[in-house]
Parts: sequence; C-alpha cells; structure tokens
Amino acid sequence: MQRIASTPRPDWQHVVETRGLKWHTGQTPYWSEEAYYQFSTEQIETIERATNELHARCLDAVQHVIDEKRYAELRIPDHAVPLITKSWEAEPPSVYGRFDLAYDGTSPPKMLEYNADTPTSLLEASVIQWDWLQAQHPGADQFNSMHEKLVAYWQSVADDLERIGALGPLVHFASIDDLEDGMTAAYLAETAGQAGLQVKLLAMEDVGWDPQAREFCDREDASVATLFKLYPWEWLMHEPFAEHIKVADTVMIEPAWKMVLSNKGILPILWELFPGHGNLLAAYFDEPHGMFEYARKPLLSREGANVTVHTMKEHVESTGEYGAEGYVFQELAPIPDIDGKRPIIGSWMIGQEAAGMGIREGDGWVTGNTSRFVPHLFR
Repeated sequence: MQRIASTPRPDWQHVVETRGLKWHTGQTPYWSEEAYYQFSTEQIETIERATNELHARCLDAVQHVIDEKRYAELRIPDHAVPLITKSWEAEPPSVYGRFDLAYDGTSPPKMLEYNADTPTSLLEASVIQWDWLQAQHPGADQFNSMHEKLVAYWQSVADDLERIGALGPLVHFASIDDLEDGMTAAYLAETAGQAGLQVKLLAMEDVGWDPQAREFCDREDASVATLFKLYPWEWLMHEPFAEHIKVADTVMIEPAWKMVLSNKGILPILWELFPGHGNLLAAYFDEPHGMFEYARKPLLSREGANVTVHTMKEHVESTGEYGAEGYVFQELAPIPDIDGKRPIIGSWMIGQEAAGMGIREGDGWVTGNTSRFVPHLFR
C-alpha cells in the first residue's frame, strides 16, 4: 500500500463536473488528484474478504439485537421497534452500505464503523475515480464494480418488491436540500433507470400523506409505493412522518433494520459477540474499560462530529451537535500515517456483496467533511 504523488489532469474540474461531482472543491479540493493509493492484488482481496465477513457478522448482530431486544442500549425509541422487526422479517431491498476501515496494507483491516443507512461519497467511488483510472492509468485495475452491481441489483429489486406486494409504477428517490445528498440520490436513480425501473426525484419535504387513501404521495399526487430516502432513520423517528410509516404499505429503502447498524452501539455488541475477531476493534459502552488509547464516539453522529481521540501523546476532540444519546469507546485504530495523511478505506456493499472502495484521507485522526477523496488502483 503506497501513496504516490501524481499530476492532476489539467481540466479535472470540468471533467468531474460533467459526471455529476459538483462539490469537488471547498476551502481545499475535496476530490484530489495530487496523489493516489496503489495496492497489490492480494491487498485488495484482503479488503474484499474482510468486507464480506464484516457484513455477515453485522447481520448476526442485528439478529441478536432483535432476539434479545437490546434497543434501549442503542437509544432506539420504542415506537421504532415494530418497524425494525417488520422490515427484518419481510426482507425488503437493502441496496447499499459503506464500511469505514483502517488498513495499513499488512495487518488485517479493522472496522471503524458501518455507514449502513445513508452513506455518501458513492458517485466519486463508483464513477469519478473509474474515469480517472481510465484517463491516467489505463493499464491498471481498480477495486470497483459498483456501477454494474448497482444496475444488476435494481434489476432484481422489481421481483423483490412484487413479492412483498409493493410494486408500483415509480420508485421515488428523496433527499434533503443538500448538493452532495441530492447528487447521490440522483446517481442511484440513474442506476435504477438503467435497470429498467421508472424513477422520480423529489425532496424529502415533498413526500406527502394522503389521509383518505392512507398512503404517501408526491406533489403530483402519485402514490409513493417504493421510497429510497437519503434521510436518516433516527431523524424520521422523531417526526410525524414516523406515525404514517407504521400504517402505509410503502417499502422504505434503506429498510428500518438499518437503524441498528448505523448506530455506533453496534460496535460494542459486535465485540461482545465476536471477541478477538481479527477485523474488529475492542469496543465498550460508556467507558474505556482500561484502554489507554481509544476513540470516543457518539451513538449517532456523522462526518466525524463529536469524536474524541485519546492517545498516549495526543487528545483530539472534534466539534458538533451530537452525543446526547450517549457514547461508545473503541480501541484506537491502527490508521497509518503516510506522508502526513491518514487514509480511511470506504469499502462498499451492494446488496449482499462487496463491490468496491474509495479512500478519504485527512490530516489528523478524525475523518471529517473536509477530508479529501483520493483515487486508488492496484497492479
């Protein structure tokens, strides 16, 4: 695993914009072509195996939480529990998720968390870095079959929806009024359209409720039979929207059981169920349990907000508005320091299969919304 300096394409801003990546530059470039990460085939296979293994263990953990009713530890409200159990038993489509992994190229990849409900950085991992590879290193390969697997998965979704009685003329894709979220939803809708589904984009605030028909509808009064929502379940559970979900026949993607996996409380539960697992870090609720170096993470947070990293030499705290529900303590991850950068592997699941990866690198321990996305290849 090497970080190799690279010369950016002279027109890279225009190229990525034409492919949909509009948020490529903030105070510093988010999409960066000044370097890339090079892996061996064996290292990529290691990441792929670890991703599939972790997903399987996470499904075991969801079953355990449901069987043992451990929702209170995750601060999941009581009214969300029937939605979780119903969706777990019905097995509606679950399109995607992203593991964040620490990997130094030698030791086993370690799970930092599972962004199982509303992961972003999908477009750049799937399309943008593949374009970069074809333009800059056409003889190399990349761990990236995400686009093809997304289209294939959507092709199978019609049968799944018909089986559970929710096949409708449209699949609605909704997100908040945010550039990155909107483009992520638009890209997913594009892959569904390529699979032959009819799709429609709308804002979350444009999803309405028809009290007579007892169903969700859009602004044109079209029935919302299937809704992909790039909107966190924990937010929905605190809104009037949640009461309607209980009685509507709408299939929600991602399904409600993803609330369990997108919660950092799954980390100590995984460690409890699979102590010493090679791809897991020790993790505990509420206190560090004797660990001298650790990360303190809110049960619910995004983009590295309110994370504390404590080492023998440093104590780093990120700011934010999370943490009211409680925290978990996770063993400090062996994130390598390469040329002053700390890369995090974002390894993607499409359906039930590892499908590719992207890399975010930051200047410190915590990967936040200003961390750069850097392409990769393997030979």
